[in-house]
Amino acid sequence: MTEKEYLEDRLESQLKWYSDKSSFNKTWFSRLRLLEIIAAALIPFLSGMADKINYSAWIIGGLGVLIAVSAAISSLLKFQENWIEYRTISEQLKHEKYIYLTDTKPYDSDNKFNLLVERVESLISKENSTWAATSKNLGGTPKKK
Repeated sequence: MTEKEYLEDRLESQLKWYSDKSSFNKTWFSRLRLLEIIAAALIPFLSGMADKINYSAWIIGGLGVLIAVSAAISSLLKFQENWIEYRTISEQLKHEKYIYLTDTKPYDSDNKFNLLVERVESLISKENSTWAATSKNLGGTPKKK
């Protein structure tokens, strides 16, 4: 694989993947948290207006269920943790790319391409190993990303 092929086909595709996954997880984490906050804020308001609103007990109960389900989904799918982890890896890969392209240490030697590949693949491999170990510890069968 040539330097150009590696930069375009491997490094850029991994940067895009991690960036996209980070954005996806951030979006869903934010949506679910916002839903929880709004539902939690409505409960005391509706409780105070219970005598003026039909079916207020049902609405309040439904909001409580909504909060519980939202929190459970967020916890189960680990949107916040994934967002942070994927953003961190994306930024690390960008860092490697930019110091490589500017011939900054440690990429100021003749074997800079080999060093880039080694460091980038190490970052990706470390994340994949962490993901597989986490999946195994949760009792699930790891599925390919």
